[in-house]
Amino acid sequence: MKDVQIQKDDWNIEINKVGVKHIRYPVTVLDKAKGVQHTVANVNMYVDLPHRFKGTHMSRFVEILNRYKGDISMRNCSKILEEMKLKLRAKTAHLEVEFPYFIEKEAPVTRAKGLMEYICRFCGSSNEKEDFILGVTVPVTTLCPCSKEISEFGAHNQRGVVTVNLRFRKFIWIEDIIRTIEESASSEVFSILKRPDEKLVTERAYRNPMFVEDIVREVASRLKSDPNVTWFTVESENFESIHNHSAYAYIEKENPW
Repeated sequence: MKDVQIQKDDWNIEINKVGVKHIRYPVTVLDKAKGVQHTVANVNMYVDLPHRFKGTHMSRFVEILNRYKGDISMRNCSKILEEMKLKLRAKTAHLEVEFPYFIEKEAPVTRAKGLMEYICRFCGSSNEKEDFILGVTVPVTTLCPCSKEISEFGAHNQRGVVTVNLRFRKFIWIEDIIRTIEESASSEVFSILKRPDEKLVTERAYRNPMFVEDIVREVASRLKSDPNVTWFTVESENFESIHNHSAYAYIEKENPW
C-alpha cells in the first residue's frame, strides 16, 4: 500500500516534536516498601521530523509501547527512546510518563492507615546525549505567618501543592523526595485523621507558619545539600483560604549554584 508519510514534503520545514499524546497505559514503578507498584500512566511520545518527510508513522509509537508491556519503567526509558529513534528514523526522541503513586500513611496519633496519592512523572529525551528528569507533586498544609502575627485569635491556613523536578547521578527513591517536601511544609497531609490526629496536625502547623517563599527555600536548601542531585526546580502553590487567588513561588537551581 502507498506510504503517504514518507512522501516528500514541499514546506521544507522541520518539526521539533511529532507523535502521540495521552495514551493511558499500565506502568511499573519501584516501591521502597513493597518492591514494585503497578499503576496507570498518561504517556506522551515524540520524535523530530526532517523537512523532507510529510509525516511520521503514529502507529509505531504504540507498537513500541506494546513491546514493553508490563515493564514500562524508569530503568527502561533509555531503551524505549533508542527504539523510537531507530523505528521512526529520527535524531531525537522524547518520552513523558505521568502517573499516580500511592503510599500507605499512618495518622500521627491513632496510627489509622490510609492511602495517600502523589502525582509523579519521568521525562526522558535522547539526542546526541540522553537526559532524564524525575518529578513529584506533593500536597501539603501551610499556615500564614503574617496572619498568625497580626490576628488576636488563630491564623488562616490552607492546602497547597509543592512540585519538584530533578536530575540526579544515581537512583533516587520517590519516597525520599516526598519526605523532603513534606518535612519542609507547615504540616504534611493525611488521608485519614481522627480527632486526636487533627488536633496534633493543626497545632503543628500553627507552631510552624510558612509562606510559599519559605517552603521553596527550605526544599531548595535540602536538595542543594544532596550531592546526588545535580539540578532541580521547586515550586509551591497555596490555594488561599481567604483570598480569591493562589500564592506561588518558584526556584530553579543554577549551574553552578
